[in-house]
Amino acid sequence: MARKSNADTAANPGRLKQIALTYKMTRKADPKVGLIVAGVGIVTFGVFLAIGFLLDQPVYLGILGFLVAFLAMAIVFGRRAERAAFGQMEGQPGAAAAVLDNVGRGWTTTPAVAMNRSQDIVHRAVGRAGVVLVAEGNPNRVKTLLAAEKKKMARIMPDVPVHDIIVGTGEGQVPLKKVRTTLLKLPRVLAGPQVTQVNDKLRAMGDLMSNMPLPKGPMPKGMRMPRGGKMR
Repeated sequence: MARKSNADTAANPGRLKQIALTYKMTRKADPKVGLIVAGVGIVTFGVFLAIGFLLDQPVYLGILGFLVAFLAMAIVFGRRAERAAFGQMEGQPGAAAAVLDNVGRGWTTTPAVAMNRSQDIVHRAVGRAGVVLVAEGNPNRVKTLLAAEKKKMARIMPDVPVHDIIVGTGEGQVPLKKVRTTLLKLPRVLAGPQVTQVNDKLRAMGDLMSNMPLPKGPMPKGMRMPRGGKMR
């Protein structure tokens, strides 16, 4: 019991520090976040307290109002912090990979399965919806990368659905902040064991490519080194 109490005490400063850092970062992109969150809390508490006086139960509804106000403030702050974070990440190389890492349970993500010299990138996510290829970069260039990856997936796993998403704000593209919800809305067509089989097959394919022997001397012109391979 004593150890648990000490651990909780040590963890609380860490959580408070994390909240403070999140607030500072959010305030840079959203200067009014403090006023808005405080306003939500005051209005919510005031409404419950007013109802409490009308019903002659100010103490009970005052306590309930305080709890509901705290919850409302946390929700509003969380959403505005998330929006600010996405705003700062928008357009940064690799931002989609960070979003995919937080999609949730049931999804396995592999960042940068394809990339070109212009730093256009394709990431891969595998879940109950099948394989999802998420591209970020120039829309015209990433289409070539996506086509090559989709062709590879069709050759390896012809019966597995393959979806593609281009991250961006243009027509036919998905904004960074909506990538997660877009993945979660895809129809679930694979069972759990099938998802495991797909991941195992892709992992085995990656291992075979990483262990592929490379010729000695300069790399031939136009040859690409397999992902994960090392020069010896």
